[in-house]
Amino acid sequence: MNKPDTITTPSGDLLAITPLADCESLVALPEQSSDERAYDEAKRRIASGEDELVPSEFANRILNGENPVRVWREYHGMSAKDLTAKTGLSVAYISQIETGDCGGSFETMKKIAQALSVSLDDLS
Repeated sequence: MNKPDTITTPSGDLLAITPLADCESLVALPEQSSDERAYDEAKRRIASGEDELVPSEFANRILNGENPVRVWREYHGMSAKDLTAKTGLSVAYISQIETGDCGGSFETMKKIAQALSVSLDDLS
């Protein structure tokens, strides 16, 4: 192996001169793990407005079994009447869905998801 060329800076530091390809291979970043990629993607989606951070009080309510329609409606500061106006569904029907008395058809849940700006997965 040849000794690299060097230069001395005005302050006396000795610097090595190496071919660019060698330098790039030395400073190349390791490939991200799937967790790191997922984290970066989540940050990007939040920054672009595609996703939002939900306060733990609302997330915990869903995790504890509370009806997601009610939780998301309340998270968005909507009354049942507000949701009715956005979906065309009756207050009574929304109440039945929120209490679990009925499940709501695919089309119904799709309307509710759109009105709440959430995915269907968020309501299941």
